[in-house]
Amino acid sequence: MYNFEMTRPSTIADAVKALQDEDAQALGGGQTLIPTLKQRLAMPSTLVSLTGIGEMRGVCMSDAGEVCVGGATPHAVVAREASAFPGLAALASHIGDPAVRNRGTVGGSLANNDPSACYPAAALASGATIITNAREIVADEYFQGMFTTALEEGEIITEVRFPVPEKSHYEKFVQPASRFALVGVMVAKYADGVRVAVTGASEEGVFRWAEAEAALNANFSADALDDLSLGGDDMISDLHGSGDYRAHLVKVMTGRAVSKAA
Repeated sequence: MYNFEMTRPSTIADAVKALQDEDAQALGGGQTLIPTLKQRLAMPSTLVSLTGIGEMRGVCMSDAGEVCVGGATPHAVVAREASAFPGLAALASHIGDPAVRNRGTVGGSLANNDPSACYPAAALASGATIITNAREIVADEYFQGMFTTALEEGEIITEVRFPVPEKSHYEKFVQPASRFALVGVMVAKYADGVRVAVTGASEEGVFRWAEAEAALNANFSADALDDLSLGGDDMISDLHGSGDYRAHLVKVMTGRAVSKAA
């Protein structure tokens, strides 16, 4: 580790102001950033902790029937308090281990947009809206590739609004060493259609499987996926599994998610 300054603002406005300093970086739960600092892959001069901002913590319901999660809310709190969206609560309850769930935050996960993280699949499958200090971004426009989002410099996620589906389930094939998803699939059925989001598989990060959505709109059953397949060329291939293997897992995990949601 190296020497750096640490500031802990109590309001969103103070956090935004602190992030205007040169080489300042936002710090959520630190589950990704702190290991990165230890390896000196990033060396900001100032860390701006967001966990002390009360207005960015907690889970509530909006007048529109959305589950609203503050950007600095730990995964464990989502697991306990997002009961109106069981699929989301269950997803949060299986992220990492207890230490990670009590430190990691929703906003930190979505801002980092790790290609194997769970929350991007939840946000994309539910058509969530990401609220920042400056604007609102719909999930379909927010995710722009591996570790890449629509966030601009100094912009922080203050809240995420998840529309509650009629049925949903997140199925994850766990990479046992990291507890990340080797492949994870979130299926969410709404009155206007089904959304399927896949994490852990693609070289482009989280994505929607349009062919599966079309098949499930016609027949919300795992059998609807029988004639579908994905190619492995654009899938991640590493020591944990080839692209073809991950493509196969996408179909298997989607089928399991549909069966459990139904």
